[in-house]
Amino acid sequence: MTAQHHPGFLRLLRNPVRFRLYLLSRLPSAFFAGLRIDEADDVGCSVSVPFKWFTRNPFRSTYFACLSMAAEMSTGILAMAAVYKRKPPVSMLVVGLSANFHKKATGRTVFVCVDGPAIREAIAASIASGEARQVKARSVGTNSNGEIVAEFFITWSFKAKTPSP
Repeated sequence: MTAQHHPGFLRLLRNPVRFRLYLLSRLPSAFFAGLRIDEADDVGCSVSVPFKWFTRNPFRSTYFACLSMAAEMSTGILAMAAVYKRKPPVSMLVVGLSANFHKKATGRTVFVCVDGPAIREAIAASIASGEARQVKARSVGTNSNGEIVAEFFITWSFKAKTPSP
């Protein structure tokens, strides 16, 4: 994956200390769950969630909410990178979520989303039309054997903010 986003946003992602501080201040659940961004560029993002005491459920697997967090972050990083310091500013909001669970998550799970181009297209369409646009981003989580653990569909809404008079 090659990096082509706003340099400030990438500096935040690539600096482990600054990113962990960002998570602690803005997304404390993701911080305590141990979410990590493995890779990110203008096309895709991969986020991992470990299997540990904080993320497990009573059935000795990763709690589905922690899987959801990692899946959403893999799509949200792409969305945030696309709207970061954008002129005009663009608001973003999750408006839908669905998931399919295929296998018990009993180790580190890596979620990958490659819908960066579709997200940027929706943002451009919102800016051009002045209307909200939605995109359904897909994130697939796999285990260390490459087996699909879960598949999430996160629907994002983007709306360009109009300048106030």
